[in-house]
Amino acid sequence: MDTNQKVTLITGANRGMGFQIAQELGHAGQHVLVGTRSIEEGNFAVNKLKDSGIEAEYILLDVTQQATIVSAAKYIETHYGYLSILINNAGIALDNFENPSQLSTDIMRKDFDVNFFGVVDVTQAMLPLLSQSPQAKIINISSTMGSLSAATTVGSEVYDASAVGYQASKAALNMLTIRLAKELQTWEGSNITVNAVCPGMVATEFGGATPELSKAMGGRPVEEGVIRTVELAQSKDNSINMTFSNKEGNIAW
Repeated sequence: MDTNQKVTLITGANRGMGFQIAQELGHAGQHVLVGTRSIEEGNFAVNKLKDSGIEAEYILLDVTQQATIVSAAKYIETHYGYLSILINNAGIALDNFENPSQLSTDIMRKDFDVNFFGVVDVTQAMLPLLSQSPQAKIINISSTMGSLSAATTVGSEVYDASAVGYQASKAALNMLTIRLAKELQTWEGSNITVNAVCPGMVATEFGGATPELSKAMGGRPVEEGVIRTVELAQSKDNSINMTFSNKEGNIAW
């Protein structure tokens, strides 16, 4: 088992930010595992990556289906024996600007199933594999929409935002990031860091929009949105831990 080769699993990597992250890390020499729930879309994405000279492989992974998570972990264990980097990128935003007094709890639960519980399930399944890597990283794609500090600061870009299901799920993800990072520091010989990243509003199909509509609404290019994630994934400094940041620097939790 040669753990010098970086093996990186990215959830929701068939399009948008996940695919861009896969491209950039693949071109940097990492072996990319494209996790997605659609076999057709996953294979299409992998073929595009391979055509550009990237070592990539598709793994069936629906973060809301435990059976696919277990199968993915077993596959990685059998074929690689370790995992270097886990990027929890899969996410949804089903809120449509409803107020908390009106938003359906069914929508909130769906937000949490992907954005929080899906991350918990995938991370727990991959921790034994991450433990086999000399320097392992967990990078959670979060949002300032989940920042309590930003939500209560008059004039902040999210002060007036109303997407309580999405916001609450990302706030929960931020707390998971903090608590897991603290726990892993207590593990003997701990080698796993945990950080959260906010990409900002990116011109992708996230939330049911089109890239063109997202761009018209102020979405930044996807290449810009992945900068901090790619920086962390490529960094040889594994002392960066328990942070919430974007390409400009640290963000208040």
